[in-house]
Amino acid sequence: MAPEHRRTPLRRMAVGAAAVVVSAALAAGHASGAEAVRVTGPRAPAPDPAASTADPRPIAPVPSTTPPAKTPAPGSEVPAFGAFLKSDARGVTRMERLSHWLGGAELRVGHTYLPGNHWSDIEGDIQFLEAWADWRNEKDDRMLVLNVPMQERNEEGVPDDEVRQLLRRGAAGEFDHHFRALAERLVRLKVPDTVLVPGWEMNGTTYTHRCGPDPESWKKYWRRIVTTMRAVPGQKFRFDFTPSRGRDAVPWTQCYPGDDVVDIIGMDSYDQPAGVSFDRQVNEPYGLQAQVDFAKAHGKPISYPEWGLFRNGDNPEYMRRMLAWIDEHKPLYNTLTDYCPHGVWQCADNPVSSRVYRSALSGRTDGTTPVPTPEATPTPTPTAPVPPENCTPLDLGSWVEHWLGGKLCLRVDWW
Repeated sequence: MAPEHRRTPLRRMAVGAAAVVVSAALAAGHASGAEAVRVTGPRAPAPDPAASTADPRPIAPVPSTTPPAKTPAPGSEVPAFGAFLKSDARGVTRMERLSHWLGGAELRVGHTYLPGNHWSDIEGDIQFLEAWADWRNEKDDRMLVLNVPMQERNEEGVPDDEVRQLLRRGAAGEFDHHFRALAERLVRLKVPDTVLVPGWEMNGTTYTHRCGPDPESWKKYWRRIVTTMRAVPGQKFRFDFTPSRGRDAVPWTQCYPGDDVVDIIGMDSYDQPAGVSFDRQVNEPYGLQAQVDFAKAHGKPISYPEWGLFRNGDNPEYMRRMLAWIDEHKPLYNTLTDYCPHGVWQCADNPVSSRVYRSALSGRTDGTTPVPTPEATPTPTPTAPVPPENCTPLDLGSWVEHWLGGKLCLRVDWW
């Protein structure tokens, strides 16, 4: 998980009051200031953002080089969306604040992750699940998405040989009881319809639950997990098979465990590698189009549990294109990863993409249409202020004058 980065402009300059005074015309007619500037998948809890990131920021027009996202027909359902804001209860409290920042947009999807340090984590023996269950149950149309590690020590760099043995033990049923315990806990918390994402990004190399060392055993292990959890009375779980976009370490199609144990075909899709266009992300082998086609062939809905900015920095074109892709293909749900470098609300590093996201989704609820991104309005050229009488302008250089907000002048009669 990438650390957050903050940029705080430093504007301090001491000027001798006895020597110079600021022009009265500048003080009355000129205001200076600046806008607050705001592989794959979370690997550790994100640093807690400053409280100021929750404050609404003004929406400035952003020029667009592509058509705006398609508008849903009147009365049609807007795809459910949300964001990953923090795994624990702080993520729950931030849902309301993000909704406020989006002009009251309805965040129907809450997304969190079980830790993968110990089997007790994977069994759901963590208190913050209660807060997420309460949030889910406040409204009938809300959805809780829960990423579930398939192995303990999930981010400890376990070597392939050991992963292979663990997958075979899982395929033989050795770990069934841990997933039964998780299912029973979710039912007790009255969230039996949780969308579960076991073994996400299995086609990569990051996690101990990766598929590459033994795809056949991985598929058998997934099948045992789903069969075990579906056997718990009262459950209504849906299981989301979610690779990362592209081939990665192994083609994700080699890990697909079967239509009878998969309900959703997901994809984690960040703006990477550096220099790769969105068209390439769509058309690359095992990319976005391949996901859509695969899901259609198997009769499954799609999802985007993780998406956001990454290797190409503050990239408003990616943001527009991904939002348009989501509007066009109507995933069951999508959740933006909202911490640096991926996010737009809790991250100060992506101000232009932030305005694109906010403009498109502000106030969006079921049956409404997205707010289109407006064309940029030319900024009027400011007229130079006229210094008052008996005041001689000082030439301090353009850099100093930029931070002061204009020229200084020396009154000829100050002494």
